[in-house]
Amino acid sequence: MADRLSGKTALVTAAAQGIGRATALAFAAEGAEVMATDINLDRLEELSGTPGISLRRLDVMDPQAVNSLAAEMPPLDVLCNVAGFVHNGTILDCPEEDWDFSFDLNVKSMYRMIRAFLPAMLENGGGSIVNMASVASSLRGLPNRFVYGASKAAVIGLTKAVAADFIKQGIRCNCICPGTIESPSLDDRINAFDDPVAARKAFIARQPIGRLGTPEEIAGMAVYLASDVAAYTTGTAMIVDGGVTL
Repeated sequence: MADRLSGKTALVTAAAQGIGRATALAFAAEGAEVMATDINLDRLEELSGTPGISLRRLDVMDPQAVNSLAAEMPPLDVLCNVAGFVHNGTILDCPEEDWDFSFDLNVKSMYRMIRAFLPAMLENGGGSIVNMASVASSLRGLPNRFVYGASKAAVIGLTKAVAADFIKQGIRCNCICPGTIESPSLDDRINAFDDPVAARKAFIARQPIGRLGTPEEIAGMAVYLASDVAAYTTGTAMIVDGGVTL
């Protein structure tokens, strides 16, 4: 089904690589006018010239930058919050500064983005908010994902709260809970191990389906949630995890 997002204006964070990039491309391919944002301008510029995609540097941890962009843009039909960080370790490996950084980027950035862009969405009659959570959350405890899991559980709670508060005003808010996805950030985490080959095998073994997911598979779910096909869907945590939570 083509052009499921025709006529819609969308914004995607962390669009320079991985899930964010795949989502920006998928939204544009479905007819949306997409503002692709990231702090990594070099990688973001690789999307330059793609039909339907505009580029903007945005630090989602900078409230002034977020509010300024919201004031400049027309009302969004779709807000897709992808920016996040995977901390490795248990509670004993998580000093307060790591806790604060993880929650600031993984949760508070979504609070900032939604709070900044929601008023215009409401005035415009509604829209779809798609947040990136994880199966490492309230859905499943995974080893060495202490603060990541805690922060992504908070994303699920945030998503449901926004959905409940604005369901009567045309706002749908859902989140996606991926399993392990092939991405540059995953490659970086794997390469940090003493034995990257063994580490990759371990990541794959965690997925009962027998492989890692692709960014495009997560982007496909984002397209669905952003589109009017999902008009009856709100407050959900959509699991796309290769069977991790089975």
